[in-house]
Amino acid sequence: MSKLPTLAPQNMTEAMEFSKMISASGMVPGAYKGKPQDVLVAIQWGYELGLQPLQALQNIAVINGKPSVYGDAALALVKNDPRCAGVKEWIDGEGDDRVAHCLVKRRYAEDIEETERTFSVTDAKRAKLWGRQGPWTQYADRMLAMRARGFALRDAFPDALKGVITAEEAQDYPADKSAPRDVTPPPAANPLDNLPPPPADDYEEYQKMEPEPEVIDVEPEPVQVREESPSRPEWVVYRHDGEAYKESDGKSVFVDAYETMIEVYGKKMDKEKTDPAEAVAMLYQIRDHNNETVKKLQATDRVRVVSVLNKMISKWEGK
Repeated sequence: MSKLPTLAPQNMTEAMEFSKMISASGMVPGAYKGKPQDVLVAIQWGYELGLQPLQALQNIAVINGKPSVYGDAALALVKNDPRCAGVKEWIDGEGDDRVAHCLVKRRYAEDIEETERTFSVTDAKRAKLWGRQGPWTQYADRMLAMRARGFALRDAFPDALKGVITAEEAQDYPADKSAPRDVTPPPAANPLDNLPPPPADDYEEYQKMEPEPEVIDVEPEPVQVREESPSRPEWVVYRHDGEAYKESDGKSVFVDAYETMIEVYGKKMDKEKTDPAEAVAMLYQIRDHNNETVKKLQATDRVRVVSVLNKMISKWEGK
């Protein structure tokens, strides 16, 4: 049987049309129905992790505003990594003495690094998860194994999972309550406001004694208008050393210049055989210098430039 081609958008226009079509389908998770913007971001996250578009929609969940990946998908991503030398999971003990283990082996040239993490019933009780309604009551062993798996995979392969946690772990976290609150204390009461008013007769006598204010004519001084220096262009593309690569007053020119600069850096580093660690550091410096300007872009342009830089970073991190 011939292998069917994978439907994957090749540029931003195709990605937007693809997202609109998928969000209108009845075969996508409810969180993505009618939300093409969320579909596009999920596809981009899948691209970062190495998932095909429909795999990303099926396995990426947004919990408390942060993306997470289901434990089975995280395990698949790690096992698909050529540096993975095996993953072993088991549970020891009975009753409240149960402990879930996950051992991950990662290959470094001729060496094998082993990372083992555990999660016990005692840990679940300490985190106030044990006995909670839902999976922790119905599938307790599975939830213990998922916690141990999530810790082991993230510690052994942080570069493969891009720092994304498992959805099973994210669901157990409390809702984000980090919204800013007004903690300014109320103004202190003025003790003079509580003094009783003076007697009417005394107040009338005081008004008679108070001199009328003297009016003084003051000619206003001329105001000198200082000429403002011309402002710098708002859309500046910066190199890794902080120097301007290109200045422009237009967003579209900024996006094109940003992509061109990343391409030039890639070719130059390939030609000069730059050390991978140094190349990655330079790319992160580019990201930091341009971060504030990138935030001003529209979502589609922001995804476009971030994808170009992240793709180049992934290339040099894999060397």
